[in-house]
Amino acid sequence: MKNLNCLLAFLMVLFFFSSCKKDKIDISYERYTAEDYAVLSQSLNIENDLEDYTFVFPKYYQSRSLSFDSDLATLGRVIFYDKNLSDDRTISCASCHKQELAFADDKAFSDGVSNRVTSRNSLALGSVFNFAEYYGDAASGRIPFFWDNRANTVQEQARQTFANEQEMNMPMHKVLERVNENDYYRVLFKETFGDSDFTEDRVLDAVSEFVNSMSSYRSKYDEELDKHYVATYNLNNIVGVDFAGFTSAENLGKDLYVSNCGNCHGEINGFPAEVKANNGLDMVYEDQGIGEISGSGNNGVFKVPTLRNIALTGPFMHDGRFATLEEVVDHYSNGVQNHPNLSSQLKQGGQAKAFNFTQGEKDALISFLNTFTDEVMLADVKYSDPFK
Repeated sequence: MKNLNCLLAFLMVLFFFSSCKKDKIDISYERYTAEDYAVLSQSLNIENDLEDYTFVFPKYYQSRSLSFDSDLATLGRVIFYDKNLSDDRTISCASCHKQELAFADDKAFSDGVSNRVTSRNSLALGSVFNFAEYYGDAASGRIPFFWDNRANTVQEQARQTFANEQEMNMPMHKVLERVNENDYYRVLFKETFGDSDFTEDRVLDAVSEFVNSMSSYRSKYDEELDKHYVATYNLNNIVGVDFAGFTSAENLGKDLYVSNCGNCHGEINGFPAEVKANNGLDMVYEDQGIGEISGSGNNGVFKVPTLRNIALTGPFMHDGRFATLEEVVDHYSNGVQNHPNLSSQLKQGGQAKAFNFTQGEKDALISFLNTFTDEVMLADVKYSDPFK
């Protein structure tokens, strides 16, 4: 009898845990009510669960993790792609920053409202290891925004972009009027903030959360650098180290890049070592860059851009003058001009430095730069256009 009771007790416990396991499998989280999801579905392709905006970076970056508010980032994603938020309802943030191009544009000057064009080439948002890790207030060790480094937060950058007459031509009070027109924002704001109170800060904070979440750390280069770090726990010098997954040309290009380009653009993570520079494009500049803000000491000086996904982000330079990476490498090989504000890294004996790369070295450099392409980011649903 005692054995029978023990057996019955065991079977009851087994049944209990089996039931719990089944319940756990069947449970799914739905973030929107059926009524709200029906409203969203009229205009948007958004799943009724949370996109994960948490990242765990490679081991060579100390396996750091970053978390972003999924509801706030989703709202920002919709705002980023919403053409209704421009003056003539034809342009969104994504019009100048296309996901398949690492959030760059393939034109020297991007299209704005009313057939206008931007005054400078659109910077690639997907050119950074992580946007929040790199961009921000210079006082906090981050790099400011725009080619002339004039903004310190995504919010400030977004506000200026909305209001720019050549881009979206929408001061924030008009943006809020357009947001108020659409029922999908009522649902998204309620899910994110608990109410549908449309404010300037909320709109800009949502854009900031989405843009700051952008990360590119799954390229071929990242994979090989991670393997090297796991094997050696040393990133001090990768010149002369052959990455097993690289071709001979890519390894040569890596060494050439670190030795000749890394002192401005960053040796390891593709993070620039310099915030701004003149790179000898001209002796006389029509666009003075940072000099238009701070004076002649910075005439012809512009942001040093990041290089992740660079193979996708042409045309290059602040004015998009170079259509290809080949043209860029040719410029640094023997086209740098001795402008008065030319960066010291591009000078030798008081003159503009000529790197004089051979054709084989040029090809190798470009092969290496192609290893910065992150195919995962280019297809990641949480960065994609949510509109039908």
